[in-house]
Amino acid sequence: MAETHSPAAPRRSLYLDDLSVGDRFISGEHALDAAQIVAFAAQFDPQPFHTDPDAAEATFFRGLAASGWHTAALTMKLLVESGLPLADGVIGSGGELQWPQPTRPDDVLHVEAEILEIVPSRSKPGRAMVQARCETKNQRGEVLQRFTPKLVVVGQSV
Repeated sequence: MAETHSPAAPRRSLYLDDLSVGDRFISGEHALDAAQIVAFAAQFDPQPFHTDPDAAEATFFRGLAASGWHTAALTMKLLVESGLPLADGVIGSGGELQWPQPTRPDDVLHVEAEILEIVPSRSKPGRAMVQARCETKNQRGEVLQRFTPKLVVVGQSV
């Protein structure tokens, strides 16, 4: 039976046998500001629409926008700290990533994840590929990032 897990609920580490298709997980929140956006971009994605609020006004984004990689990194942080409590960690083996709209200063992010598919390994008993849909949303419920990872999940006895 599908369950919904939120950051307010008591957390325990989950193994493969604890997961079902349809299970939902809601992370805690991260408040983003312009200083965080500029600092991340200065180090990892130094484009003017990420590093210079004034120059960003004349770009495609019409204002300062977080790097998509910054949004992805924050998504991972939220999943690990409060969103998807997998016992052996959130271990990816690929996936699809989309940014339908920019992440902006003063956005408060959270991640809503749902288990879409569980495919047991044929060669490694007690292990499966779990496909999830993770949507990173702001305080208005707008989807800023869609991430559909394939995760390696193990059973408790592995």
